[in-house]
Amino acid sequence: NIVAPEKSDLLDFVGWVTMDNQSGKTFENAKIKLMAGDVSKIQQAEVAGYARNEELAVSAAMPPPVSEKAFEDYHLYTLARPATLRDRETKQVEFIRANGVKSERIYVYDGLKIDWNQWRGYRMENLRNNQDLGTEMETKVAVMREFKNSEANHLGMPLPKGRLRFYKQDEDKQLEFTGENLIDHTPRDETLRVFTGNAFDLVGERRRTNVKADSSNHWLDETFEIKLRNHKKEPVDIRVVEHLFRWTNWEIREKSDPFTKMNAQTMEFRVPVKADEEKTIHYTVHYSW
Repeated sequence: NIVAPEKSDLLDFVGWVTMDNQSGKTFENAKIKLMAGDVSKIQQAEVAGYARNEELAVSAAMPPPVSEKAFEDYHLYTLARPATLRDRETKQVEFIRANGVKSERIYVYDGLKIDWNQWRGYRMENLRNNQDLGTEMETKVAVMREFKNSEANHLGMPLPKGRLRFYKQDEDKQLEFTGENLIDHTPRDETLRVFTGNAFDLVGERRRTNVKADSSNHWLDETFEIKLRNHKKEPVDIRVVEHLFRWTNWEIREKSDPFTKMNAQTMEFRVPVKADEEKTIHYTVHYSW
């Protein structure tokens, strides 16, 4: 469980391991070790029951109830005290605890709406030549939590795969659930970015305003306009992600705002939007082949 105060992005973590014994046997005062990593196992055709993944938050600022060490290409976690686990019993044991973890709340608008499953197996020429592809839009603005799993940030422990649940204190000091998601096995000193839901008071619109193509000279131009509306009482920064999927050779011929090239076919604008403001950005991309 991850808790943030009402007006702060410092996080408090309390993590738990969930153990589910469906073995048909009771283990008295057992020394329990948990292995994290992608361990290959033969899958049976039918399985009556199987252990769930560890559910956890993240690392420790207090003396840890669980010790950790590298083991082969995995990580081994040993519970500090013996525990009794009865047959068909589910038990939770505190795994880690950390306070004052620095995090950043990130708003992301990814307005491209394409069902890529429909285009699986198609050649890139089909994506390039279908001029209607990529004109449908998504309006939701995603909320992300980002933090670094480092000792300097009161963490720094290899984190097994599991579920993160986020809570926020309201003005009455009550905890309100604000989202959850799964994380993969995460080494120390890596940065985690976790999707927690969509922002109620932020709206995005994306539409193509112009398209020109010349197949004989092997080029295509598209112009897009993105509108961002902030109905919150405070300003926000929204990261606008654009996917330049039509061809590998592209260049931005005109833009309203600076952008960062994230990879070969993705760019990102960082757009400040004041309270109760609508902000518009636009760009023109030129493809050649």
